[in-house]
Amino acid sequence: MKLQWSLILGLIFALLTAVFAVINVDPVQVNFGFDQVSLPLILVILGCALIGGIIVGSYGIFRQYKLQKQIKSLNAELSKLRDADHSLDTLTPLPDETV
Repeated sequence: MKLQWSLILGLIFALLTAVFAVINVDPVQVNFGFDQVSLPLILVILGCALIGGIIVGSYGIFRQYKLQKQIKSLNAELSKLRDADHSLDTLTPLPDETV
């Protein structure tokens, strides 16, 4: 259900961005530091949205990789603990001493 809401909100955001970009078609000066270019504002808005999406997507992929690495480490630790517990269970108990 969460994935569906994320998809719907993403589509609404994309639609709003597209409408905003289509309304703003006037040419603007963009200074890249080494050159200055005149571009339609629609390209600047869509380019910035694309760059933002790439940054957020990269962060998400990095975070997912980090979490999977942590899961792998914790699974290995859990396996070690289960093996240690199993080896303790197989030991024969000492007989009770009576006084």
